[in-house]
Amino acid sequence: MKIKSKILTSAVAALCFFSHSAMAADYEWTFQSSAQAGDNFFPIEEEWAERVKTMSNGRIDIQIVPVGTVVAHNETLDAVGSGILQGHMTDPSYFSGKDPAFAMLGNLVGAWSAPQQLFNYINYGGGHALFNELVNPYGVQFLGASSTGVEAFLSTKPIYGVADLKGIKMRAPEGMVQEVFAAAGAAPVNLPGSEVYTSLEKGVIDAADYTVFSTNHKQGMHKFAKYPLYPGFHSMPVVDVSLNKAIYDGLSPDLKEILAVSVRDFSQDMVNRLNKQNTLAAIEAAADPSITIINWSDEERAKFRAIAKDQWAKWATRSEMAGKAYISVTSYLVEAGLLVK
Repeated sequence: MKIKSKILTSAVAALCFFSHSAMAADYEWTFQSSAQAGDNFFPIEEEWAERVKTMSNGRIDIQIVPVGTVVAHNETLDAVGSGILQGHMTDPSYFSGKDPAFAMLGNLVGAWSAPQQLFNYINYGGGHALFNELVNPYGVQFLGASSTGVEAFLSTKPIYGVADLKGIKMRAPEGMVQEVFAAAGAAPVNLPGSEVYTSLEKGVIDAADYTVFSTNHKQGMHKFAKYPLYPGFHSMPVVDVSLNKAIYDGLSPDLKEILAVSVRDFSQDMVNRLNKQNTLAAIEAAADPSITIINWSDEERAKFRAIAKDQWAKWATRSEMAGKAYISVTSYLVEAGLLVK
């Protein structure tokens, strides 16, 4: 009887296990990315979702959809807060029209020379709490962030430092990026990304703030922009991973911890894998005698950061949260030895 009882108990336990496994996940979420399906980092975001599913034993099932699938790229904040989307993976700068602080936390031009500097600020320098202070009123919970890395800089002319930017006609996004480069002596113009290639080819512009080195090289930009600046010195957009706050607040502590740990892992996974692609592309470019890769010195990077800081101070006056972001980031940069007080 005891043997039969044990067999029956084991059978019931196995049946319960398989029944639970066959059931739908406790949480099924849609996260919209700011990446296109063909972008090299979109699959990395999808892999993060699969990792969360595994870590949560199937309780959380996340579908990552490309930019524009549900709402426009600059509408995901409201969509997540209202529950149309459950989360997003995006550049917070898209929401700077709501509050300039989104631009300061999303892509503080000239602040970071490497992704780890940004991650240290977010995880250990007060950035995480500040992000949530900014997004919680919109019904959104910041989980963490990654980045595609410091963007390279395209140029048809040699630019070895800040002084060489004077008079350079360059493509740059509107807002803080343009203001910083204008203050450094360049002549920024508005151009969509789709026109960068032809504009460099025809000499309409001398240079461009576009994207990371590997993407620039793959698209053939260095056929005309033979003096790329790499590693970059100016722009490093954040990839913000956030969830609807009401959903987050209802999660068990273990699921909250799984999300936190998974995003920290994702942040490293993203930059390390993209950095490998950049390195390989840079080796290939360096082998071409017609291409000269320029790496700014620490001194020139510090000069650019000092110019950028003046523009940050102007942005800091545009909202209460922008002011808080300015104080928080600059204090951290000084403490980390990245900025002279």
